[in-house]
Amino acid sequence: MEARGRPSTALRAGGIRVWPARVLRVTSTLSMSSELRTFGQQVLEVEAAALRAIALDEQFDRAVAMIAACEGAVITSGIGKAGYVARKLAASFGSTGTPSHFLNPAEALHGDIGRLRPGDIVLILSHSGESDEIVRMLSVIKKLGNPVIAMTATAGNSLGRFSDVVLKLGKIEEACPLGLAPSASTTAMMALGDALFLSVMKSRSFSAEQFALYHPAGQLGRKLIRVKEAMAFRIGENLPVASDQHTVGQVLHEVSWIKRRSGAVILVNERGVMSGLLSDGDLRRAIINDDGQALKRPVREVMTANPKRISGDALASEAMAIMRQHRIDELPVIDEHSRPIGLIDIQDLVVLRMFDVDGEGKGL
Repeated sequence: MEARGRPSTALRAGGIRVWPARVLRVTSTLSMSSELRTFGQQVLEVEAAALRAIALDEQFDRAVAMIAACEGAVITSGIGKAGYVARKLAASFGSTGTPSHFLNPAEALHGDIGRLRPGDIVLILSHSGESDEIVRMLSVIKKLGNPVIAMTATAGNSLGRFSDVVLKLGKIEEACPLGLAPSASTTAMMALGDALFLSVMKSRSFSAEQFALYHPAGQLGRKLIRVKEAMAFRIGENLPVASDQHTVGQVLHEVSWIKRRSGAVILVNERGVMSGLLSDGDLRRAIINDDGQALKRPVREVMTANPKRISGDALASEAMAIMRQHRIDELPVIDEHSRPIGLIDIQDLVVLRMFDVDGEGKGL
């Protein structure tokens, strides 16, 4: 007889082991999971094969050259799942310096075709190249005279025959078990679209600074912000800077006109080169450890000599890393001659939400 609280995994009836329904359901689920995992792997292999089968030719070169020289916008279009890929491609072009918009083929036939302007290029995505909306829209575009780049299976379909440039995807077998739902074909479109917009981007020598200009929000933009763009204290405006020949009291009086106070004053020698930093912590320690004469002491005796500093061209994320590493709240910003041009404060970086952005943190 079995002990209570320890149910048997199987029951015996007439000497035959009978498994409970719960155990059978678990076994069936595990078997199904294994089959689905195998199928999922096959989907990945089918879609990877579709990408490997794409062979770029001189048509791709022409498409890149046309878009790079385009004086208008790149108008992407597609219907169904290809339309979603076209929307993504328009966003990718726009974010990397190429004006681009999506045009819905169905809406184009009801007036939206009027968005096209002379100088625009139309990039149409359709695997079959025979969708009714695509073919009807194409006939209107040709009357308007805008050049057309097609991304389709073959140059022999309706879209391919009436396009100026054809980016061939080739015949693609969908990964769908029914062979119907767009899957491998849209993956191929997505990858070929990426190859196209990135090649245009490369041909224009699109820089990281330009990328940051188009991505001011989010981690992408924050990661590329320069210190000189992020710092709130600037030379000639509100930068607390004073001579290292003064007393502590004279330094405090010299920067008292600044409305927004920082937590430190940059000190310079007679040549204007940074020699030290007087922080709130330095001042507090001088007062606590003194007999009331702290304000009369030479600031050189109180300041932090040779403080950490950073170039204005460095990334703000590097400034954040330096502050974290050395547990400081202010970082002087200097030019190539070690003259101060600004001060970046921890609050400047808080506003930019730099706490989750990685940086090297080497400093100068």
